[in-house]
Amino acid sequence: MTARTLSLLVALLLGVSAAYATEPGYPLDAPAPDGRRAGGTLTQELPAPPIAEEENKDLKRERNYPEQPPTIPHSIRGYHIDKNSNKCLSCHSRANSALTQAPMISITHYMDRDGQALAAVSPRRYFCNQCHVPQQDVKPLINNSFKNIDQVLQDEINRKQKP
Repeated sequence: MTARTLSLLVALLLGVSAAYATEPGYPLDAPAPDGRRAGGTLTQELPAPPIAEEENKDLKRERNYPEQPPTIPHSIRGYHIDKNSNKCLSCHSRANSALTQAPMISITHYMDRDGQALAAVSPRRYFCNQCHVPQQDVKPLINNSFKNIDQVLQDEINRKQKP
């Protein structure tokens, strides 16, 4: 390609993109998706919504599938978890759970990747927030129609029983 052809091609591309960007209805001026970025357009900087308060009900929640990590039913704001200390273990460790009446962490947390039992919590299970999360009392961003297997089976039984 010659230098002249290349420069004409670049000029053409710049001209087309500049014309497109000035058109009304350019995609960046489109309304934002509902629920995820309320109001405004994609190019507007709006203030972030306030952070919701963590639930602090201390009630166990139902799990939706086997092996689902349980959620944290209390606030953990200010909990210190690093390689040297873990605030969660002050209540949930094997030694402290009887005194605090907190559920003991699963025995699986005391096993290495090969299934061998350890005397202390496995390093790969030490950082609780990798799997366990506190909950906020907020309205869902999108509707959820998830059904666990028990609900699916019950719906199927009910469907077959109808004449």
